[in-house]
Amino acid sequence: MLTSTNKHQKLLNHLSVTAHATSDFSYQHLTSFQTMAGVISSVLHAVAPNCVCSKPRTKITVVGTGAVGMAAAFAIMMKELANEIALVDLMADKVRGEVMDMQEAQQFLNNCRIVGGPDYALSAGSDVIIITAGARQQPGESRLNLVQRNVDIYKKLIPQLVKHSPEAVLLVVSNPVDIMTYVTWKLSGFPRNRVIGSGTVLDSARFRFFLGQRFGVDPSSVHGMIIGEHGDSSVAIWSKVTIGGCNLASINPAIGTDKDPENFGQVHKDVVASAYEIIKAKGYTAWAIGVSCWRICDVILNNKCAILPVTTAVKGLHGITHDAFLSLPCVIGAEGILQVVNISLDDSEVSALQKSAQVLSETTDGVNW
Repeated sequence: MLTSTNKHQKLLNHLSVTAHATSDFSYQHLTSFQTMAGVISSVLHAVAPNCVCSKPRTKITVVGTGAVGMAAAFAIMMKELANEIALVDLMADKVRGEVMDMQEAQQFLNNCRIVGGPDYALSAGSDVIIITAGARQQPGESRLNLVQRNVDIYKKLIPQLVKHSPEAVLLVVSNPVDIMTYVTWKLSGFPRNRVIGSGTVLDSARFRFFLGQRFGVDPSSVHGMIIGEHGDSSVAIWSKVTIGGCNLASINPAIGTDKDPENFGQVHKDVVASAYEIIKAKGYTAWAIGVSCWRICDVILNNKCAILPVTTAVKGLHGITHDAFLSLPCVIGAEGILQVVNISLDDSEVSALQKSAQVLSETTDGVNW
């Protein structure tokens, strides 16, 4: 039979192991546990001493604690989506501060375990891994050079994530996101359904927002989508835009084209320019893409089978012959991308999508693997 002292020592040993296994950074040091062991055993009477409530039901890892990574982590925490959020960043002091800041918010929310540090082992057992890490484009730097620098980073990053979470869904957010999703797929060896890019989820949200503003209706009442590249060559699917069940192209066949007397094409231009405007004003984008990440994770973890325009392999679709990754509407669930929607496009939309694929394929062809 265990004495009171032995019970305290057993608890102390357990807490010590748990503290080291949980995170590089914890509020309480071992000395704190030594001081509190007697108080804990006095407050809590052990009924099942070998059963520890430490295994989370859902775990999301965010790699990179910059503005985008932290916006995603904060949205996930506030929406109470995961039982554990792990933050991984090689900048040890930065991630330590972010972990502490998020931990201190827990009393206002349902319990979410927050861990973090520079060790990739912290990502072990993740259901979803959000990858926001990557090099920033320098003034005058070519697109290919930026891609190559990010590829070199991913060569070290991706194998570590795969090692510790071989069953995870990888959600790539780093730009250029379509190319980096392709790179992640190549380096991970994962089936294509478990490698997703955030793609044009945010572009589509912006599209609906600007259309809602023009019509004076809530964006949720606007149904429209941007596909293709997340960037300058994105494609607005004007043939499918509806508001309150009314198809805009059936009312204005020239909508979105140069011949459109109402110049709806400006809406798509505003979508493309939006990120540049935000960066010009505040230096970076964060909140909207962070919430977009939450939305994708929500669909995955809750197996909602919702349709979102995310980056996926498109070879063989819409006449694309290149081994490219672009955004198309996809059914997303617990296993990642379950199906790609066979959306019917008009000739101009198909041509624009193929051109977008060609541009991205030419960039990836220049990568040094």
